Amino acid sequence: MSEGYEVAILGATGAVGTRLIQQLEESTIPVSKVRLLASSRSAGKTLKFKGQSVTVEEAKPESFEGVDIVLASAGGSVSKKLLPEAVKRGAVCVDNTSAFRMDPDVPLVVPEVNEKALYKHHGIIANPNCSTIQMMVALEPIRKAFGLKQIIVSTYQAASGAGQSALNELYSEAKDYLDGKEMSADIFPTKGDKEHYPLAFNLLPQIDVLEDNLYSHEEWKMIHETKKIMLDDMNSPEIKVTATCVRVPVPISHGESIYIEVEKKDEASVEKIRQLIENAPGAVLQDDPDHQIYPQPINATGKRDTFVGRIRPDLENKGAFNMWVVSDNLLKGAAWNTVQIAERLVADGLVEVK
Repeated sequence: MSEGYEVAILGATGAVGTRLIQQLEESTIPVSKVRLLASSRSAGKTLKFKGQSVTVEEAKPESFEGVDIVLASAGGSVSKKLLPEAVKRGAVCVDNTSAFRMDPDVPLVVPEVNEKALYKHHGIIANPNCSTIQMMVALEPIRKAFGLKQIIVSTYQAASGAGQSALNELYSEAKDYLDGKEMSADIFPTKGDKEHYPLAFNLLPQIDVLEDNLYSHEEWKMIHETKKIMLDDMNSPEIKVTATCVRVPVPISHGESIYIEVEKKDEASVEKIRQLIENAPGAVLQDDPDHQIYPQPINATGKRDTFVGRIRPDLENKGAFNMWVVSDNLLKGAAWNTVQIAERLVADGLVEVK
């Protein structure tokens, strides 16, 4: 075998899987061989990796023999079934599902925020929820400089966050609406719930199922993932976090309106926060009110960065600030963050070539 890592992409034919292939192609990871794995329905298809045709294989436990790194985005049930099998065979897995995120023995990582957590891995590293990732990139430099007491976030989440079939449904609904036809809804707000509503020309204040505590599971994830990533404790009272998550008729890239209260009230200012964002890894400041420059989903799509703007003081509360954050949910929110974690595993010597 030539020098380099054997990498398997689990869920290679999905919306995130195809982007995992692209991000791996462009990464710093030396790849000797790539294995593209998917369900039996997709087995036999061919996809390109660095110009070479690769045949998609059905994902089975034995598919991971000889594999060094697994990048997974095939759904939680598939990850729970197959990733332990990959670990048994000596692979290190980066999982882009919710299967292991809240497992106390599994690091939940945004490289710009808590790369050191990778050193505690036992074969599986979890990629956080897309909406959590971009918020962490924007807020971590502020937390480091001034501390954080409270986060209140309202999300404006793109249709593609629910997968390719959901994105197709949005397009189909929009066409039907413009053609004067009745819209048909089978997926939104979430496929597993009882009722379904059109997303085109609409807003849906439900992402994932609604819990008994009246929060959606997406809101629950944002609250507890934030605490785990920043404080290494999903239930920490140190930072108060609350979220309202809304699905919007945008194809790709999530927007977030974020309110924060800092601990060092007398030290923080808009200008200092702008400077922190400007110097933060993975973040791009787009904040020029005089020229109407601020982040927009249509401009963020296809980019790895997290864009931050509309930074302003809260006029009613000293030491509180508001901002607007946008990022491509399929790249930084999924494929790029996953590959970025793998890059750091390689750079830090935390995964070996067999």
